[in-house]
Amino acid sequence: MLKRIAAALLSAGIAVMTCFSALPAQADGVYFSELTGEPISTAIQAQRPVAVMVDNDRRSYPHYGLAQADIVYELVNSTANNGVTRLMAVYKDWNNVPLIGNIRSTRPTNVMLAEEYNAVLVHDGGPFYINAYLANPASNHVSGGFTRIKNGKPTEFTEYVAAGELARRIAASGRTTTYNAYAPAMINHFNFAPYGTQIDLNTKYPGAALALKISLPYAHNNSQLLYNPATGMYDYFEFGLLHQDADTGATMSFKNVIIQNCSIHQYDKNGYLIYNCIGFDTGYYCTNGYMVPIIWMKGSENGQTRYFDGAGLEMVVNPGKTYITLCPSTSFPAIAFN
Repeated sequence: MLKRIAAALLSAGIAVMTCFSALPAQADGVYFSELTGEPISTAIQAQRPVAVMVDNDRRSYPHYGLAQADIVYELVNSTANNGVTRLMAVYKDWNNVPLIGNIRSTRPTNVMLAEEYNAVLVHDGGPFYINAYLANPASNHVSGGFTRIKNGKPTEFTEYVAAGELARRIAASGRTTTYNAYAPAMINHFNFAPYGTQIDLNTKYPGAALALKISLPYAHNNSQLLYNPATGMYDYFEFGLLHQDADTGATMSFKNVIIQNCSIHQYDKNGYLIYNCIGFDTGYYCTNGYMVPIIWMKGSENGQTRYFDGAGLEMVVNPGKTYITLCPSTSFPAIAFN
């Protein structure tokens, strides 16, 4: 059944992706961000995003700059070390983030996900498995050599991206800070509801399940997202702690939570892996305290992942920040909603 739905969606998805030919309309110096659907300055409308690899080991705490990210991915980084996860933070207005990090290595899956946004991937190296993916013409990246901060920790936990550093590094690499020919028509990555409106899943999809607390099956950090009715956002917790920025104290919070059921391939005995993220499978979309099942699809290495409901219609998601996790299929059944 899933294969039949996916086959029908494949052609429909292509139509959806080609019906947008430009960035959202401008008005009075602002436009609606392709990453959040919220108004931001037209001064950065053509600026491509960056996707920054951030360590998620307990020793990396506290994190800097993650509360300002538009989108945060959490992916299992290795089958070793209790299935440790790593974060990839995607920013549109990256020049105005004082400090991001700490920075760590990347993996093949992150290269493919960064390409979906035409983002410059920011990392410090990685296993040789990344080389073929970084060689793809659609992939742009800058690696290593960022600011080191003496914080009393081992060297791998001391590298950060400081304000102004990315523009210099991207220029020095010969890459552009504006969207290039591989940008997917510079369209919204998500099918956002009009700004100022809210999608109520329980109304649109009668029988939508409550999702006030989302517990993910990541043993190393026990990551959870708790719905905060006062803000209408999901607050991110890990290691039993509310995630707050080291500089500002701001909570890392999201309007949307997307969970993709995705199988993995383990490369070697060291636990290095890649997600089988090209294809389709099931998942969940959560917003405003409710959850509905979805189908995700990604047609190529740099093709955008699209999300559909059970009727085969592209999901309309609420404007705002988004948390996305690709959950290994072996762990997916253990996700808990309360």
